[in-house]
Formats: sequence, structure tokens, C-alpha cells
Amino acid sequence: MFTGIITDVGEVAEVSGRGDLRARLITAFPAGGIALGASIACAGVCLTVVDRGSGDAPGIAGDWFDVDISAETLSKTTLGAWTPGTRVNLERALRVGEELGGHIVSGHVDGTAEVLSAEDSGDSTVMTFEAPAHLARFIAPKGSVALDGTSLTVNDVDGPRFTVNFIPHTKAHTTWGAVRPGARVNLEVDTMARYVARLDDMRSSGA
Repeated sequence: MFTGIITDVGEVAEVSGRGDLRARLITAFPAGGIALGASIACAGVCLTVVDRGSGDAPGIAGDWFDVDISAETLSKTTLGAWTPGTRVNLERALRVGEELGGHIVSGHVDGTAEVLSAEDSGDSTVMTFEAPAHLARFIAPKGSVALDGTSLTVNDVDGPRFTVNFIPHTKAHTTWGAVRPGARVNLEVDTMARYVARLDDMRSSGA
């Protein structure tokens, strides 16, 4: 379980394999504090650490960890486009007693959304996204959404399109400062919105 508060921006060092993919990411997280089997949200996708180290990999001076990415995950997310140098939002799994600063994020990405536009508003940037039609019903004005692992508040909704305001802090401490129109990002809708919609469906059907 995660909160959508990004605590590091890692970098893809290498990718290998076909079908399933293995990726190595450089991180500011101390490798000695990452357990094998730990969960880390990478661009919003919950992945399992299968190896880690510090300064003992070719071409890497600092800490790193490896993750395996299944073909199913590749088909539902943007991770198949990872190449060396790709910057990735990272978040360690939530621990009991820690502050819940964003909203409950599972790391189970529902699909991808496209960035349609990005317009500066003062020091902030307002981005317009288009979600897949089957996910748009779960996105509401002033509700929460996770995009590339970042907990964000929805400004406005118009059918499958919605807008989000990115403040300077978010742009500076995540990958969002470099995102441009045409990019695709990982989308996880709010779990609460999903359950509310499910209850409404049941009421409508008389279940």
C-alpha cells in the first residue's frame, strides 16, 4: 500500500528480457535498507525487489535495485517504454504509523491516460488528460487520482477529460516537470470511487 507521495526520482540503468522484463533502477534509497521481496511503486506500479546493491554494478556508482515486470503489467502500463535514462517516480511501501499525506494507492494501475495539454498558470502548470472511457466514471471533480504514482487532486472533469494543477514543488520533486503533451502516464483511480460506483450499480440493478 502507498500514499502517492513521491520520495525519490530514480533512473532506469538497464532493461533486459523479452515477454517478462527485468529493469535495474538507480535510487537514492539506501540499498541496505531495501529487503528482497519488498514492494516499491515505480511510476505508480507496485513492483517486487528481486535484487539490490550499492556501488557493485557496472556503470553504477550508487545504490540500485532490480524488479521483474510481467507481460501483463507491460500491456497495462507505460513501463514497456522504459529505456536507460528514463526517470521514474519512486515510493517505498507505507509502514504502519506513518503519515498518510496523499490518499490510499494500491499500485495496481488501471490503465494509461494521455496528456492533451499543459498550460502555465502563474508558477503552476495545469495539465489536461484523457482517460479511457471505462475509467472516466471513477474520476470526479475535487476527487483523488494517482498519475505515475503521484497523488493528485482533480480540478475539473468533462467526459473522459480531466484537469490537474501541478504546483512548483510537485514539478521539482517528481518527473512531472518534464512531462509534455502527447505523453502517456499510468492511471490508478481512487479506490473509494470504485466502491461507490459499484454500490450505485448494485442499487440500479436492484441487487
